[in-house]
Amino acid sequence: MQYFHILSFITAILAFMFALYLYLWVKSQKVENPEISRIGSLIKEGADTFLRREYRLLAVFALAVAVLILLVFPRPIWKSDPLTNLMTALAYLAGTALSALAGKIGILVATLSNGRCAERAQKGLREAFLVGFRGGAVMGLLVVGCSLFGVALVLLLTGNTSVLLGFSFGASSLALFAKAGGGIFTKSADVAADLTGKVELGIAEDDPRNPAVIADNVGDNVGDVAGMGADLFDSNVAAMTSALVIASSLGADSYSATAMVFCYAVLGLLSSIAGIATARVGRDGSPTRALNSSTYVTTAIFLILTALATWLIEGFSWRIWLASATGLLVGLVIGLTTDYFTDDTKPIVRKVAHASASGPAFTILSGTSYGFISCFPAMVGIALSALVSYRLCAPLGGSWALFAIAMSAVGMLSIVGMIISNDAYGPIVDNARGLAEMGGLGEETIRVADELDSAGNTVKAVTKGFSIAAAGLTVISLLGAFMSETNAALAELSRELVTGFDIMDPTVFFGLLAGASIPAIFSAMLILGVDRNAQRMVAEIHRQFSSIPGLKEGHADPQYGRCIDIATVGALRELVPAGLVAIVSTLLVGFTAGPRAIGGFLVGNIVSGLLLALFMSNAGGLWDNSKKYVESGHEGGKGGDAHKAAVIGDTVGDPYKDTAGPSINTQITVVSLVASLASGLFASFSLFG
Repeated sequence: MQYFHILSFITAILAFMFALYLYLWVKSQKVENPEISRIGSLIKEGADTFLRREYRLLAVFALAVAVLILLVFPRPIWKSDPLTNLMTALAYLAGTALSALAGKIGILVATLSNGRCAERAQKGLREAFLVGFRGGAVMGLLVVGCSLFGVALVLLLTGNTSVLLGFSFGASSLALFAKAGGGIFTKSADVAADLTGKVELGIAEDDPRNPAVIADNVGDNVGDVAGMGADLFDSNVAAMTSALVIASSLGADSYSATAMVFCYAVLGLLSSIAGIATARVGRDGSPTRALNSSTYVTTAIFLILTALATWLIEGFSWRIWLASATGLLVGLVIGLTTDYFTDDTKPIVRKVAHASASGPAFTILSGTSYGFISCFPAMVGIALSALVSYRLCAPLGGSWALFAIAMSAVGMLSIVGMIISNDAYGPIVDNARGLAEMGGLGEETIRVADELDSAGNTVKAVTKGFSIAAAGLTVISLLGAFMSETNAALAELSRELVTGFDIMDPTVFFGLLAGASIPAIFSAMLILGVDRNAQRMVAEIHRQFSSIPGLKEGHADPQYGRCIDIATVGALRELVPAGLVAIVSTLLVGFTAGPRAIGGFLVGNIVSGLLLALFMSNAGGLWDNSKKYVESGHEGGKGGDAHKAAVIGDTVGDPYKDTAGPSINTQITVVSLVASLASGLFASFSLFG
């Protein structure tokens, strides 16, 4: 066992212990309001039911894929060492299991924290913030600890980076379906609740008379907690995997390169622990500033610790440190630009809110335009990070330049523990705001919860931008991993190696156009899934208001379970076809035109996927906070024409920012990993390759 394996295991266990402490602290906060306890139980029960049914469906899918891997990946079992195929299949199942565990633990802690956060809001902003943030931090620590522990264990037991690709594919495929399914659930309920409640009936967002309100709160957990947790678990594993695959091709330098990957991951987790421990709302009472400050603290600690490690440990390269630092700093810049376009204290959100006074068409036109503009700094930032990293290490020769790009992604994701903590904080305080209203805790408590929720919305938008950018760098490095795996297969067949992908080559261009179309198709399928499911739920809400005597007047309880069931069944029905499109299209292109076409396919998929993901995530966040800005009393406030237009913009943006947008970054990772796993098959057989 190498020293970096030992450090990885010790650090992961330390993260688990700190997470346990935070969990016990949150649990020790009491829920005394019986109505909040009752509604909180309904939310937990609905989230658990959905997750149980979703995981049962995905378990069947995972077992089928594991059998397929056993038979043909990375080589047909009758032409290769059966033990490698067996280990890859087992690693795949381990990846899916840990990704599922991340989602399950996130739901457990989030549903434990939301009611406690609502009650602490009665005592003030600082106490409520601490409950919400520490609840989110439990998930952040466990997700990163599990990813570090899992990668280290798989590599220790097998010593084979091809098997590690199977582990990463397991994490990615589970995340793809979990994010898509959770996103369809949550936005079906959110859209239906907003359109019937705010637009038709003129009642508050979390009015308990609305039959969809509990489903909406359940959706926050299954989409933004379980889905995003699995997504960022996948991103972290994929970044480490791509770096380790490329490190294995560096010959004599592979040991020191592998050590750097684990060392940076360890120091990133330690930095996140320090940042989480110091997060507090200061005297200014700004939760947004508290979240941002803890992120900056984490970043500074990581840069200092990795610089010390590079100085002290023989074989560590300052060029790689600069590449990693570039990725991390670019990630922060992307986060800041995302904040500029989505924060309701900034001018862009206010311009869209002002446009809403002229009608919903202007809400959509202005939001769409600013959403596209917001993509520019992120796309340029990702490109610059890859270019700078490549140029820094190109003089070292070999695969060092590609390794530098991979380490840039590892650097960007080094503080992912803090990023997940911030992200999980969002749905916890969102639920707390709803519970405060449904529990009748008073206007001042709701105001405190609204302030926490506003910070959560802004940070969630920043988190999505950060995770999409990290996925962009990761899949660029996975493109390098695909080349490494393909060339290993071509060398065995005594065929010419791949040195690059020339877009003037018709085969490559064919793949590029095919790959560029997949994110659009994938997004359309998810958004149509939300559309169909939301229409079913709107019909159910209309039925309940027309058939349940006294519901409108608040004298009868709605049938919350009916809406939860509609959201669950519809999400499970829609998630599998969308996910299969990404996987099956990759295999079809590979078997049709071979490795060079897959190279083009990956490039097209990455570029169009990043653009669409950034646009939808930012535009959706922009519309959401424009609506909240109007609801806070501007542009005529609640019930006015601007408010109704802003709600329509928000309902359009909901599936953009919480279903399709953040699912695309997982989709491009899955496609890249499928290509790497099947590279040997593509090299051996294709119709026109």
